Amino acid sequence: MVIEARNLVLGYDGVPVIDGMDLSIRDGELVTIVGANGCGKSTLLRAMSRNLRPLAGTLLLDGRPLRGISTREVSRRVAFLSQSPSVPPGFTVRELVEQGRYPYASWTGALTRRDRDVVDEALAAAALRGMQDRTMATLSGGERQRAWIAMALAQEAPVLLFDEPTTFLDVHHQLQVMDLVRCMNRERGRTIVMVLHDLNHAARFSRRIVALREGRVYADGSPEAVLTPAMLRDVFKIEATVLRDERQGCPYYLPIGSAEA
Repeated sequence: MVIEARNLVLGYDGVPVIDGMDLSIRDGELVTIVGANGCGKSTLLRAMSRNLRPLAGTLLLDGRPLRGISTREVSRRVAFLSQSPSVPPGFTVRELVEQGRYPYASWTGALTRRDRDVVDEALAAAALRGMQDRTMATLSGGERQRAWIAMALAQEAPVLLFDEPTTFLDVHHQLQVMDLVRCMNRERGRTIVMVLHDLNHAARFSRRIVALREGRVYADGSPEAVLTPAMLRDVFKIEATVLRDERQGCPYYLPIGSAEA
């Protein structure tokens, strides 16, 4: 297992948000975590990236306790893209992507030829070579998100954690970002764990969905196994019809109304 949680308890000020979770992420998977607001999705990613210390239980990275691994080594193994990250004023696209090389920097901080080559490759993969000298402030939302993903690519970490990578994007740019994420998984072999609110995107682009409810795993499996009327009722409190998109080979749902109405 690449990442494994054993009886994991996570929370803030001693109050649990995730309570007694067992979860394993295997090498090469593309896993999407879904659930209602406040169920612990982002909290779980923060803990997996070692940005949040567990209240109890264990998190393992490649079979080793995460808390015992150095920050630099974790950064070489795991890249984390949080919701709505901020960038210093005036940063260009290339300067942002170069930040992904920080875990490999020497004491001088100077980029090597290999660092520059990796940055070039990440910019090309995200279709940003022609924008590399533009400041981040001049980009559209979709372009900015691709720049952040390129930074994660430049980090060369085999595990990528994305917290709502399509937030605030229109449908066109959402699909661009999701196509890039899927490419990183299928063509570049990255293990990806992401949080999404769009359940139809989760079903279309993921191989596995983990649905959380009140800090615990409610369902875990293929999109067909997880995206069901019962899950939508129990987890999201909605009544919905679940159909199958034969062209994409995945389920999708059509909401009917609130289950609490």
